[in-house]
Amino acid sequence: MNDSDERRRNGGLDELPPLVREPIHDAEGALLPSYVAAIQAAIIKRDANRLRELAGDIHESDLGALIEALPTSQRAGLISIMGRDFDFAALTEVDDTIREDILEELPAKDVARYVQDLESDDAVALLEDLDKEDQDEILQAMPPIDRAALQRSLDFPEKSAGRLMQTTLVTVPPFWTAGQAVDTMRDADEADLPDEFFEIFIVDPGHRLLGNVFLDALMRAKPSKKLSEIMRTDRRRVKVTDEAEDVAELFERYNLVSAPVVDEADRLVGVITIDDIVDVIRAEADQEIKNLGGVSASETLSDPMWLTARSRFLWLLVNLVTAFIASSVLGAFENQLQKMVALAVLAPIVASQGGNGATQTMTVVIRALATHELSRYNALRVIGRELVAGALNGVAFGVITGIGATIWFGAGGLGFVIAAAMLTNLVAGALGGILVPLLLDRLDIDPAVSASAFVTTVTDVVGYFSFLGFATLWFHLA
Repeated sequence: MNDSDERRRNGGLDELPPLVREPIHDAEGALLPSYVAAIQAAIIKRDANRLRELAGDIHESDLGALIEALPTSQRAGLISIMGRDFDFAALTEVDDTIREDILEELPAKDVARYVQDLESDDAVALLEDLDKEDQDEILQAMPPIDRAALQRSLDFPEKSAGRLMQTTLVTVPPFWTAGQAVDTMRDADEADLPDEFFEIFIVDPGHRLLGNVFLDALMRAKPSKKLSEIMRTDRRRVKVTDEAEDVAELFERYNLVSAPVVDEADRLVGVITIDDIVDVIRAEADQEIKNLGGVSASETLSDPMWLTARSRFLWLLVNLVTAFIASSVLGAFENQLQKMVALAVLAPIVASQGGNGATQTMTVVIRALATHELSRYNALRVIGRELVAGALNGVAFGVITGIGATIWFGAGGLGFVIAAAMLTNLVAGALGGILVPLLLDRLDIDPAVSASAFVTTVTDVVGYFSFLGFATLWFHLA
């Protein structure tokens, strides 16, 4: 095979000139196509040195973006060729489906070796979504001490502080001096210290948390100063069983960058840092947005087509049922619609406008419930505010729609009818948009998942019934 044939077989990728490491991003922060192409060429050639040169020290987030940019067939190859030079924490930055596919393709012993190099929270994040059988296979390939530590974290409830925390931290007794603490950290093996940390923790002989000393305070203290004299005893802490969402709220309320994690006996077992909380906040926001659209919270762009269709089927079915309910209202006014065709033309406008107003109210209310801004103490005030806002918009759009209907069909009475119906439905939408989520929340049903279908039904039914009912009375169509 000549050189041209070889270049053709490799898709011409090896014709790219040597790429300077920087920059690898375009103006919008995305990876440059030329950079991804150079990585592909190196994978095809199995050129480990070239891959280390190109991707050996880029940030784990960029490495995750690179994995997602590569064809499915090359993702595991990138990892296996780079070996220990690949930052395995990058897999926490990719879609769950992509991560699971990669972990299943790699040998369990290789995954176990990579996982050993990670902080415990990153290791748990990689393993927790795998099947129990795959988890066990990887854990069994690890040294007993590492296996026991990871298994303990995996035994905590899903989405709990125990799953988020990293277990590598610095603990010292209260009678040590600042100088002893600094010297100990300076002389410690790198593997015995966290990759990044903000504080050291003071514990008693039973490993119960007494307080903490932030690194800035430690460096400012005189070497002879005892830690018990400079430690903070009011450090906010979380329990291993606390829900991740509650921990995130604690971080937000008190502007924390880290928080110690204790067990039921108040023994220090780990620490949660702000980077993990940012992931929690993003995941919660992502879940709420998907739930509002009737989409499974676990759905990603990399999911198979059949899985995507199956996950969306249920709420499409619910919406179909509610659509039949709304259509039954139209059926009840069949004779009136036959006598006056304009009613059939204008009825969807009333229903649609009420639905849009309800969606606005519902979005604000669901977000307020999620952030605990809406409570029994201010619920009545919020309900009153939404009713007034709905009425004001109802009057404004009633006038606009009434004038439009009068001009369109040349019937003044029709303008009054649709204006009255518009006012009625926007008030009903505002009321439904707040009462339905409140009721579902009281019943411990996630309103982000189920409120939309019920609220839309309310506005469709009220919109059709009010418009056609007013028209029947005004034009004597019964």
